[in-house]
Amino acid sequence: MSKSLVVDLEKCTGCRTCEMACSFMHYGEYNPTKSAIQVSIFTENAFFVPVVCFQCKKPFCEEVCPTGALSKNEIDGAFVILVDKDKCVGCKMCTMACPFGCITIGHEGIAKKCDLCGGQPECVVFCPTGAIEFKEEKDGILAKSRLTAEKIYHQKEVSQ
Repeated sequence: MSKSLVVDLEKCTGCRTCEMACSFMHYGEYNPTKSAIQVSIFTENAFFVPVVCFQCKKPFCEEVCPTGALSKNEIDGAFVILVDKDKCVGCKMCTMACPFGCITIGHEGIAKKCDLCGGQPECVVFCPTGAIEFKEEKDGILAKSRLTAEKIYHQKEVSQ
């Protein structure tokens, strides 16, 4: 069984500490625009959705990369797609291929995405409510994504 980042939407308060922890870990500055995790905030419903790379089993970003800059690796029992900064040319093919918008082109002009901080995700360490965990999948990805989709759909229904 593989480890992955698991987000409990019920616990997320939208504080964005995860964004700050990520940007500080990778860039040495508190700058949410440089974070690989982004919190979508729906103020009208006080609903928050931290969005981070799903580390797909069949990563479209890796498949479309013309230079081979993206590769699947295993870190601390988790599969992770890593970016080779020396190979990336910033063509943005990966950003177009990702169905979740979890890979972007960073300030350096190369692909930027979650790398699980080498097996110790800072977003997990610093989340004050424990909304983000790095753990083994027990329920399976399909069940988890369905539950998340239902929560988002329910919020949409409530807001209309």
